[in-house]
Amino acid sequence: MEIQSKLHAIDWIILSITLIFIVVYGTYVTRKNTNVQDYIKGGNDTKWWTIGLSVMATQASAITFLSTPGQAFHSGMGFVQFYFGLPIAMIIICVVFIPMYHRLKVYTAYEFLEGRFDVKTRTLTAILFLIQRGLSAGITIFAPAIILSAVLGWDLLSLNIIIGFLVIIYTVSGGTKAVNVTQKQQMIIIFLGMFIAFWMIVNQLPQDITFTKALEIAGASGKMEILDFSFDLNNRYTVWSGFIGGTFLMLSYFGTDQSQVQRYLSGKSVRESQLGMVFNGLLKVPMQFFILLVGVMVFVFYQFNASPLNFNPKANAVVQNSSYNTDYQKLTAEHIYIENTKKALLIDGIQQHEVAEIQLLNAKDATLKEASKEIIDKINLENPLEKIESNDKDYVFIHFILNNLPKGLIGLLLAVILSAAMSSTASELNALASTTAMDLYKRSNTIEKSEMHYVKASKWFTLLWGIIAISVACVANLFDNLIQLVNIIGSIFYGNVLGIFLLAFFIKYVKGNAVFIAAIITQILIISVWYLDWLPYLWLNLLGCILVMTIAVLFQFLQKTTQYVNN
Repeated sequence: MEIQSKLHAIDWIILSITLIFIVVYGTYVTRKNTNVQDYIKGGNDTKWWTIGLSVMATQASAITFLSTPGQAFHSGMGFVQFYFGLPIAMIIICVVFIPMYHRLKVYTAYEFLEGRFDVKTRTLTAILFLIQRGLSAGITIFAPAIILSAVLGWDLLSLNIIIGFLVIIYTVSGGTKAVNVTQKQQMIIIFLGMFIAFWMIVNQLPQDITFTKALEIAGASGKMEILDFSFDLNNRYTVWSGFIGGTFLMLSYFGTDQSQVQRYLSGKSVRESQLGMVFNGLLKVPMQFFILLVGVMVFVFYQFNASPLNFNPKANAVVQNSSYNTDYQKLTAEHIYIENTKKALLIDGIQQHEVAEIQLLNAKDATLKEASKEIIDKINLENPLEKIESNDKDYVFIHFILNNLPKGLIGLLLAVILSAAMSSTASELNALASTTAMDLYKRSNTIEKSEMHYVKASKWFTLLWGIIAISVACVANLFDNLIQLVNIIGSIFYGNVLGIFLLAFFIKYVKGNAVFIAAIITQILIISVWYLDWLPYLWLNLLGCILVMTIAVLFQFLQKTTQYVNN
């Protein structure tokens, strides 16, 4: 059966109604924006629960709900350690960042830096943000579009334009308030869809396989190993990288990235903003744990049901039409044999004496999957202009949705994925426009303009960045591993920017020239460290922060010493 035929009329109705409601609702309730305060800061009347949900929705892009279950399917629950530093970061932001931003009544995070240092430092940090977030906005459109295109057969270019256009409509119309109110609806849809999906997965397990037995099966297969206390830098996700590197990454992201800062700058008061961030800190880790657990349950489901050797349907189709088809079919036959063997062992649950055999079978199956990826990569070398993704983790959950959920629920889960794409993209466009309007356009405009002038300018900048994001999404398939590249770019810049803000907050001794020079040197050094592959990218946040602070302090000391000697 064609995958496209699994979408019934009821799926299309649910999907269409959900997306149209979000766009119409967001446009209608925020149609009256008469000044910059309303458009950029949402009128400063946002409640704490809206802030908390909006902050979560901004971070949780569509790829979160596509990749995270696939990550757990392949590697288990260990990825949750990535978020261990988030609650610590939320406390620091509540104590330091939020009171400072509210007291200074800034529109953007970078506006604060001009008063503390100088205009060139403000401009530099704003430009660093625009570079990384401008690219990221295109990827939040492209990532779900390419996956939905592959599994549904929809046109990729059309999907990019549709997702981007829907976001532009209400973001241009309503600004920050439109982003906040729509993200609240989107998060409700996302939570509802994921809870229903989890219940359906557990419900479709064999009758004798309870949730407890399912966890035992997952544990025997190494999927429930949550904590890793090793100090191996080659291991990307450990308790230490989560608490140390993760804290600095989350501090950088939530404390200095305008796409997040703008969410809590719209708070009715300092207390509302702080409660919203605490709410995010308390809920985010359990949410990620739950999404990973969904992926683990999908893994258990496929211990009793047939699964493809590679979950990317486009990859399978390409291999079937290649000279490697015979080799691939042999791997598939071995994969099916292993599946049937495991099913016979697990049908009554996991027994202690069967654990070693299950682990051996899983290891053999993992070897087969790696061999299948090598075949796909060989085909990619022969056809470099039409590369196919061999890593199938992004396709695991969507494959389960389309092939095992009842009609109607498929439409709801697709709405979850597209809602997540729209929510994160809307935040990014909103922040990009605000930063461009306030930190670059207004700051360089020597002629005084009216409030409505800057509201209109912000709307035009939102439209401009929306078009840029769609354009990036439309050409993204020309680049290799672009999604991973965006994560790396974030880590390359975030530590440096965080260090600048920490200098501004805590080390009054350091002035603008020293910070500006230190930031440029740090950026060059961090790019070099990444290029030479000396550290995993998560640690670049900590290194960048330490470097810029240290270099700035040294420069300021040398400058003071030189002035003293000359005098």
